[in-house]
Amino acid sequence: MNASTTELPVVVIGAGPTGLAAAAHLTDRGLPTIVLEAGPTAGAAVREWAHVRLFSTWAELTDPAAEKLLAPTGWTRPDPMTYPTGGDWAQRYLQPLADVLGDTVRTGARVTGVSRAGRDRMVDAGRETQPFVVHVAHAGGGRERLFARAVIDASGTWTTPGPAGGSGLPALGEDAAADRVTYRVPDLADPAVRARYAGRRTAVIGSGASAFTALACLADLAKADGGAGTKALWILRRSLSGSTFGGGEADQLPARGALGLAARAAVDEGHADAVTGFRTEAIEPDGDGRLVLVAEDGRRLGAVDEVVVLTGFRPDLSFLSEIRLGLDERLQAPAALAPLIDPNQHSCGTVHPHGHRELAHPEQGVYLVGMKSYGRAPTFLAMTGYEQVRSVVAAVAGDLESADRVELTLPRTGVCGGAGLFDAPEADRTEGGCCTPAPPAADEGATAGGCCGS
Repeated sequence: MNASTTELPVVVIGAGPTGLAAAAHLTDRGLPTIVLEAGPTAGAAVREWAHVRLFSTWAELTDPAAEKLLAPTGWTRPDPMTYPTGGDWAQRYLQPLADVLGDTVRTGARVTGVSRAGRDRMVDAGRETQPFVVHVAHAGGGRERLFARAVIDASGTWTTPGPAGGSGLPALGEDAAADRVTYRVPDLADPAVRARYAGRRTAVIGSGASAFTALACLADLAKADGGAGTKALWILRRSLSGSTFGGGEADQLPARGALGLAARAAVDEGHADAVTGFRTEAIEPDGDGRLVLVAEDGRRLGAVDEVVVLTGFRPDLSFLSEIRLGLDERLQAPAALAPLIDPNQHSCGTVHPHGHRELAHPEQGVYLVGMKSYGRAPTFLAMTGYEQVRSVVAAVAGDLESADRVELTLPRTGVCGGAGLFDAPEADRTEGGCCTPAPPAADEGATAGGCCGS
């Protein structure tokens, strides 16, 4: 880029935990920054799951550069060994950080497109000398174009949850049943929501931490109501195995391991019935106004009153259509990062630390970070996002020595079942896989080791 371009701000998309951390690192390095948040407040997505308690402690949920900015304001660091809810995280950390960043953070600003100024994705000539142009739609109806030296997309995946359909597309009838289908963990502390699920039969589709949380909450509701008809039907696309419930006591994040144990208890105690190998094809109404789930193999389950779909998330790439991205064809994650997180390759869920090199794209100066960097892969941790933006910001600033340095050790999940198809039964998975050593990385500064760490 030319001198005038490097004087432009770095545009960060999203004022969630990773986006605000990116802004803190950029501010610490004296780089002009603009953060664009589609929601009405910083941490808007986190606030939508305010009732859910995180399985990471406060010590793992705050970024060092952010703490450096907050310290002079009199901000009180929460007890590092306690577990906040999403609401706590937003109120006690994200909002104070956004307040310190001030006018850098612009809310109600939805990014509708990113490109190179005067160059669509087909044009090579002079491409890398042109700044990025970011199209923004404001909540009040206005439109704006911003020019940037680099773009850090930390917009997350919250607005694009996976559907119930086993094909990756909505099941037949899923849209028609929208009034009884949710893609979030229900807030059973809310009396209106509690009344919706109490004494009813609820299908929970999914096999990750969110599904564990929903099962545990529904089991607690059944116990509180004396089991008066409150029942969960747990729909899994795979079979039950030793790794289904996570690492348990072997998980280096104890609260994450406890979620799996709580889900196991819900099944063992009869509050949830597991249905395995079930890929949903249709959701049909029955004669009594309830819903019947139908599998691709023709199986029909007993009617349920509610459906909770927790099948993961996927990135919204629509506003990046004019940017040259290098994405893995399966995960929609950066191509160099994908082998580290691909559940088709390993089941352990533990991810080796990574930085700007794994997050780079053919379009130099654009990065997908945070949950969006994982594409459709699970098991993202806040501390991963903080390390990502530390490295990316150092690279943008031209400090490659710092950018290439790995400054994070991620906790192991305690699950290491080998490689194979993510949905395949345990017996069908191939031997070896995630706990075998990975070959040395080709890029300078990257470190070797499998997904379970070295």
